[in-house]
Amino acid sequence: MQFEIFPVTAFAQNCSLVVCPETRRAAFVDPGGDIDHLESVAKAAGVQIEKILLTHGHIDHCGQAGKLAQRLGVPIEGPHPADQFWISQLKAQGLSFGLEGADTFTPDRWLRDGDRVTVGNEIMQVVHCPGHTPGHVVFIHAGDRIAFVGDVLFAGSIGRTDFPQGNHQDLLSSIREKLFPLGDDIAFVPGHGPMSTFGQERCSNPFLT
Repeated sequence: MQFEIFPVTAFAQNCSLVVCPETRRAAFVDPGGDIDHLESVAKAAGVQIEKILLTHGHIDHCGQAGKLAQRLGVPIEGPHPADQFWISQLKAQGLSFGLEGADTFTPDRWLRDGDRVTVGNEIMQVVHCPGHTPGHVVFIHAGDRIAFVGDVLFAGSIGRTDFPQGNHQDLLSSIREKLFPLGDDIAFVPGHGPMSTFGQERCSNPFLT
């Protein structure tokens, strides 16, 4: 599976373009904004966007996802239904944070722990990882040892839990009990900042050691 990272919005949120090399079908993971640019990215890559995948309901990750889905005529998959309350507030959040174009939407498919999502012929496992938000999910490609973790885990840090319905202990449990057992060799794309590996964070992340 191929992927490229494109930071979007004033929050420099990592949107990923995930591509099946066999079919050239693709998905955007967390296209929170700058959707004109993302459309240009897809066109330049010569891929057909078939869906949008969302890790959670915060505005920088999904504020313009509904509009992009409408433009492209594709479904939205994710996050877990526990994040519905965040998605319902997107328009108001956009006004508060000065992010134009944010709007509410209803995902075509809510995701739960153990589900699978496809991109072309590629398959990713869905892991429900509450803590940063109650409905946060992570996408794992077991074959290529890559994960798209949203705001659960970062290089040298972890997600905030001071937002409504955040839970610090749940977040630590999600990382230690659901992600780290999958293997130290798994590289991950966080919601912000550089990539790292589960092994690196297990050994050196000051919030987890």
